Amino acid sequence: MNLSLRSTTALALALGLTSGPVLAGMDEAKTFLDTEIGDLSVLDRAGQEAELQWFIDAAKPFEGMSINVVSETIDTHIYESQVLAPAFSAITGIKVTHDLIGEGDVVEKLQTQMQTGENIYDAYINDSDLIGTHWRYQQVRNLTDWMAGEGADATNPGLDLDDFIGTSFTTAPDGKLYQLPDQQFANLYWFRYDWFNDEQNQADFKAKYGYDLGVPVNWSAYEDIAEFFTGRDLSRLGVEGEVFGNMDYGKKDPSLGWRYTDAWMSMAGMGDKGEPNGLPVDEWGIRVNDASQPVGACVDRGGATNAPAAVYAVNKSIDWLQNYTPPAAMGMTFSEAGPIPAQGNIAQQMFWYTAFTAASVLPDLPVMNEDGTPKWRMAPSPHGAYWEEGMKVGYQDVGSWTLMKSTPVDRANAAWLYAQFVTSKTVDVKKADVGLTFIRQSTIDSQHFTDRAPKLGGLVEFYRSPARVQWSPTGTNVPDYPKLAQLWWQNIGDAMSGAKTTQASLDSLCSDMEKVMERLERAGIQGDIGPKLNEKEDPEYWLSQPGAPKPKLENEDEDPITISYDELIKSWQ
Repeated sequence: MNLSLRSTTALALALGLTSGPVLAGMDEAKTFLDTEIGDLSVLDRAGQEAELQWFIDAAKPFEGMSINVVSETIDTHIYESQVLAPAFSAITGIKVTHDLIGEGDVVEKLQTQMQTGENIYDAYINDSDLIGTHWRYQQVRNLTDWMAGEGADATNPGLDLDDFIGTSFTTAPDGKLYQLPDQQFANLYWFRYDWFNDEQNQADFKAKYGYDLGVPVNWSAYEDIAEFFTGRDLSRLGVEGEVFGNMDYGKKDPSLGWRYTDAWMSMAGMGDKGEPNGLPVDEWGIRVNDASQPVGACVDRGGATNAPAAVYAVNKSIDWLQNYTPPAAMGMTFSEAGPIPAQGNIAQQMFWYTAFTAASVLPDLPVMNEDGTPKWRMAPSPHGAYWEEGMKVGYQDVGSWTLMKSTPVDRANAAWLYAQFVTSKTVDVKKADVGLTFIRQSTIDSQHFTDRAPKLGGLVEFYRSPARVQWSPTGTNVPDYPKLAQLWWQNIGDAMSGAKTTQASLDSLCSDMEKVMERLERAGIQGDIGPKLNEKEDPEYWLSQPGAPKPKLENEDEDPITISYDELIKSWQ
């Protein structure tokens, strides 16, 4: 990956990071702007220098301090760790070590710090999926009070929270902001635009299915397209090897849990309507009462994790994996499966993360044209038979800065300065240019991304569209993300492997989740917003109520619907 306009080593040399003491100040800031940022900023040069001068001044009480922060390993965070952390150290005199570890390891470190009170890291970039955990346990600093109190002197007057597009996902029901977004990416539909626009493919598809080949609006159309392309001979288009109509992964591994908790059930239509998440039943199938207390996950307590819509969702995933996907995919993890579509033999992918964009637009890939435009596009995910207007249609990852209460105030302030630096208007366009994980409206609307949009396959158009609010992270119904998330891959893995039926695996999953919630309820450690499980009822009682859990549909195969991609883009504009 090309991390910067100039190499990291050249920048380090220019900033004097390779030997001797760090001399913080405006000279180092100007070198950073000259060598790294240039005009890739929504601020002009005077505005950039003014913002960096504020960081220099605000950092003086912490000069010489060494702090440690951590994030998962994705392109955006690699850039922060290798380029922005050394630059911040040179400019402010605060030495930052930005560790890169696996996503599960980040959660484990955070859990350990919560349980022991030991200050392992001074700040975490931690998915906003834990917002329900952070709000209920009250072990992280809520940033609303922090910025007005202990962190006031270290809060950038140019932070401009209103410019961040993801703060609704990091705000709890108490109205407080608990995390600051650092990167965002959505789970969208990916397809071969060139194959879909090929006249022979269009004619053959219409002759077989009776409707136009296009972006599938629902799962029935997705399934037809998957069937149509699987095994199709596309050698006339220069495609070598076997073609498949779907890509996915199925190994019993922690990443299999994300495959489902990252809103697969909501795409099927399992939960309730609501933004950013379904209420009272969310995309995990967890029901909450009017006080936001989780009251159940199984149908007999009013939850939906083992409801007919959830069974339908998992069954479709398994069916497509077995029938329309490269055989090796069943044994792949998330990271192993991610690069496969860009290799040139996949027609479409329902569950594709925009974080893969940067690696999918590299020159010389089979999915790229010679002029630097992609042969593929991204579009909204199709929805399943139980889905209704007003429900979320997909997942959005929002990796966000999180300050633990167990971190000493001075260290938290120094880390807060770094968090604001890597999300600042001075650096955000450049950071987004590298990782393509947008957090600021001003960056999305910048001329730079207007110019770059044709080479990004619909990413900019999606983030500029009003539709993007229908993609959201895990919400506040989930009372303890680390404890509950690990149950998903273990139980659904049994369904994927055939060790259990889908119904049995989901019965086990919702039961296991309720056992965790029952322990939290007995312990009382989450106070009056912790779980308070409903008494069990006959499942038919809940299935007859409005909303989720929903009774089984007589026909889960809807009439297929497709839409022209070009018409779809026009509707966004």
